[in-house]
Amino acid sequence: MAAKRTTTSRRTTPAPTRQSTAKDSRARRTTSTNSNRLRSAPRVPAAEPSESEPAKARLAERERLRQAEGHAQTRRAHAAEVAEDYVEAITDLIEAVGEARVVDLAECLGVTHVTVVRTVARLQRDGLVTTRPYRSIFLTPEGQSLAGNVRRRHEIVLAFLRSLGISDSAARADTEGIEHHVSDETLLALERAIAQKDNRRR
Repeated sequence: MAAKRTTTSRRTTPAPTRQSTAKDSRARRTTSTNSNRLRSAPRVPAAEPSESEPAKARLAERERLRQAEGHAQTRRAHAAEVAEDYVEAITDLIEAVGEARVVDLAECLGVTHVTVVRTVARLQRDGLVTTRPYRSIFLTPEGQSLAGNVRRRHEIVLAFLRSLGISDSAARADTEGIEHHVSDETLLALERAIAQKDNRRR
């Protein structure tokens, strides 16, 4: 019996058409062109660290120092204002009753006994007053000089406000707030204005 011959079918790959060959050719040319462009493109240098950050930090630090100095000036101005109020009140009490006691200062300035004790201790360290426990408070020569300047400013500002027709009660209240912040130049101008108004009345 003759053996059967088996045939193996081979799958043949279809030959590329003209259309697919053209597409492959165009794709290879495009890839080659893009590669050449990438190789020939100038290199962009890496971005250097921005110099604005240190500048911003310096500006922030200067602003912080400026604010700190502003707060310090405010505290110094407030301390000077308190000292002026105290030496003025001490002078008024000594002239009125012959002495200035802690209890009298507390009543005059509208503060507590403890506040007066602490403030007087600071004024004593600053050389403006002298005192002993359970004794009256007295001004040093430096304190008397400061009190004289404060009284002069007080009288000039009060007289100027009165010359404007402001009521006595309002002028006195406003003077307490204004007198601590008036410069010598402004005081001279206020004095001239008062003198000119007095001369016109005569």
